Amino acid sequence: MKGLNTFLYEGKHFVRNPFKVIALLLFVLAGIYGLHNGASLYKKQQLEIEKINQKIETDQQKVIEYYESNNVGPKDRPWVNVREPYWAVWYSSTYEFKKPSPAMVYSIGQAEQYGFYKKVTFNSSPYDADMAEEIANPERLQTGTLDFSFVILFLLPLVLLILIYNLKSYESEQGFLQLILVQSASKNSWLLYRVLFYFILIFLTIILLLVYGATLTGVFANESNVFGNIVILVFLYQLFWGIFYFIILLRGKSILSNTLQMVGVYLIFTFIIPATVHQWVSIEKPTNLMVDYIDVKRDKTQDLYDEPDSIVQSKLNALFPKIENTVLAKDTLRNTKAMNRSISALTNELMKESLGFIQKESEAKNAIIQSTYWYNPVAYFQNQLNKKAETHYENYQQYRDRIQTTVDRQIQIMVPDIYNDIKVDKEKYLDYINQINYDQ
Repeated sequence: MKGLNTFLYEGKHFVRNPFKVIALLLFVLAGIYGLHNGASLYKKQQLEIEKINQKIETDQQKVIEYYESNNVGPKDRPWVNVREPYWAVWYSSTYEFKKPSPAMVYSIGQAEQYGFYKKVTFNSSPYDADMAEEIANPERLQTGTLDFSFVILFLLPLVLLILIYNLKSYESEQGFLQLILVQSASKNSWLLYRVLFYFILIFLTIILLLVYGATLTGVFANESNVFGNIVILVFLYQLFWGIFYFIILLRGKSILSNTLQMVGVYLIFTFIIPATVHQWVSIEKPTNLMVDYIDVKRDKTQDLYDEPDSIVQSKLNALFPKIENTVLAKDTLRNTKAMNRSISALTNELMKESLGFIQKESEAKNAIIQSTYWYNPVAYFQNQLNKKAETHYENYQQYRDRIQTTVDRQIQIMVPDIYNDIKVDKEKYLDYINQINYDQ
C-alpha cells in the first residue's frame, strides 16, 4: 500500500511539473520522427528492389525474344551474340540485393552508408565503387537523419536524468524529507518506488513507440521474434542507466550535486568512452585505403593482357583443368578469343586475394571494438540493435560474400562453356539464370 501511495504521489508530482512533461513529450516526438525515418528508408529500398526485379524480368524477356526470333542480340550492338556463353551470361541480368528487414524502422545502422543492390557480372567485385554511397559522414549528419536507435541510445538516458534528477534532494532541501519518511517504510524503498515510477513510465512509452514502429513496416509479420528481442534489449539498456542514476540519488545530498554527477556519467558513457575507443582503434587499425585492390583493378589486370598467351592459358588451365583438352583449347585460331573472354576468371582470383586482406583487417578492427564492450556499453547496445535490425556490418559483409559467390558462379558456368564452344539457346539461357540464382 505504501508503494502504491508513493506511485500516486510521484504521478501527481510529474503531472504538476511542466518541465518533465515537456521533456517526455519531446522524447516521444523524437522517437516518432526516428521511426518514420527508418520506415521511410525501408519502404524506399523495398520499392527500389521491386522496380529492379521488374527490370530484370523485362531485360531477360528481351533476351528470350532474341532466341525465339532467331536473332543474336540488339540491333544497335552488332558485336553481341547471345548464343555465345560469354554474352548469354553477361545478359543474364543478375542482381544481388541486401533486402531490408522490417526491423530497420528501429535502427538504420549502416543502411545509409552502403548500397543495397548491385548488378553483378563476371567483372564485378564486392568492393566496387557502387557498393558504397559517396556521401560522407559529416554530410549525412547535416541532412538531419535521426533514427530510433539514436533516440534510445542518447536521448533515453537524458530524459531519464531529467525526470529523476531532483528526487529526494528537493524534499531534503525543503526540509520536509523526515515528514515524508514517517509515512514510508524506509528512505531507500521510498526513493526506489519513485525512481521505479519513472522507469516504468519511460519503458511503457518506449513499448508504445516500438509497437507504433512495428505497424509502419510490418515487424510483427516477421517470423523471428525481432520485436521481443528489441524490447528486452531496450529494457536492459534502460536498466543499466537506471541503476547508475539510482546509486547517485541514494548518495546525493543536493539537486546540483545529483545533476552534475548524472551529467558526468552520461557524458562519460555516451561521448568520452566511445570517442576514446574510436580514436584508439583508428590509430591501432587505420582506415584501409584499399591500395592493393586498386592496384589489382588497374595495374595487374592490364598486366594479364600483356602477358604471353601461353602463360595466360596455363593459368586458366590451372583454374579449370577440364578446358585443357577442349575444342577451342586445341584450335589455335579461335583460342585467343576464348582466352580473352575468360581472363576475367584470373582477375577475379587476383581481386579475391587482395580483398581477403581487407576483410581480415575489418575483422581485426571489429574484434578490437568488441573487446571494449565491457566498458563501452553504448557501442555494445548500438551494435546489438543494428544486428536485430539487420543493418550491422556483419549483415553487409554477408551481402558482399553473396556478390562474390555470384561472380564465382558466373565464371564457373561461363569459362568451360566458352572452351567447349557451347551454342546457347533459350533453354540453355534459362538454365544459366537458374544456376546463377539457384539459392535466391
